[in-house]
Amino acid sequence: MKLSTSRESLLRPLQAVIGVVERRQTMPILSNVLLVVTEKDLSVTATDLEVELVARSVPDDISSSGEITVPARKLLDICRALPEDAVIKLQLEGDRLVVKAGRSRFVLSTLPAADFPVIEDIQADRTLKLSQTDTHELLDKTHFAMAQQDVRYYLNGLLLETGAGFVRAVATDGHRLALCEVPLEDAGEDAQQVIIPRKGVLELQRLLGSGEEIELAIGSNHIRAELGDIRFTSKLIDGRFPDYERVIPVLGDNMLLASRESLRGALQRAAILSNEKYRGIRLELAPKQVKIQANNPDQEEAQDELEVDYDGDSMEIGFNVNYLLDALGAVQSEEVQIGFVDANSSCVIQAPGAQRARYVVMPMRL
Repeated sequence: MKLSTSRESLLRPLQAVIGVVERRQTMPILSNVLLVVTEKDLSVTATDLEVELVARSVPDDISSSGEITVPARKLLDICRALPEDAVIKLQLEGDRLVVKAGRSRFVLSTLPAADFPVIEDIQADRTLKLSQTDTHELLDKTHFAMAQQDVRYYLNGLLLETGAGFVRAVATDGHRLALCEVPLEDAGEDAQQVIIPRKGVLELQRLLGSGEEIELAIGSNHIRAELGDIRFTSKLIDGRFPDYERVIPVLGDNMLLASRESLRGALQRAAILSNEKYRGIRLELAPKQVKIQANNPDQEEAQDELEVDYDGDSMEIGFNVNYLLDALGAVQSEEVQIGFVDANSSCVIQAPGAQRARYVVMPMRL
């Protein structure tokens, strides 16, 4: 294996895949990247056995093909440390990879390519074509509601559901729920649900830009996305996602309309003196106004009042302020609409008149 390439065409694929390389590994080979040189191109592969990323580039000159694995972060650090206009030469000498650029020379240890775990065919039974903008919207507006290290392992991920004419993303940690859907003509008639693990969601989100559409291939155990020169593959969580439609309340006349920024500001101010552990705040709803209150074990109190458009029932209801702020941060409109049922039921947050994204937050007892 021998090639010569510009610094940029080696650095770019390394940066694209480095996110899945864990710093502490039980298997030494997982801290390596797989370099595969063919007559046409160079591919760089990284995996943590859950998510796999493959990035390709075309070197300036390929003298001989081959494959080997080398320490990922060391090779990346070498590329970053070299001058921008450097020409890098890679050559396999025995069981060492020699990296040369100008007067710099580095010798890296290697492990056999045959020992590197790669995901070959995922046996896709459904393929979707989505714009990167729509995919980004689906993930961006829901990912924050995923659980972290919950024993209900199926909550530590994001539900991707396809049905007649739509693709929907749903995330919940049992206390709040985020839902977003985009129309898609060729989504297929049969409903299908898969759960993408948390790390896969965050990596895919990082890779998305505003470029051409992406192709999502969904198999029984994996999901794969092709984004230009990068191929993303993630295992799916084997589990049954809760029936989320049951927890979305049917709303009546208790609808509050407010300036999103004003409400966010008031919640952030009240949150300063909320209980640091439970983050509870109380909303007092009355016609044309909402009063926001917080207190903590040190007997400190915060209170803020806002004029809002509200003609529903007067009520007091408690929430985790972080959950409200996360939902308000995901709403992309100047005004926000919040629907209430009663003091013991969840609220629904959304942009006025917009059904693409909705957020459900359970109440707290204060």
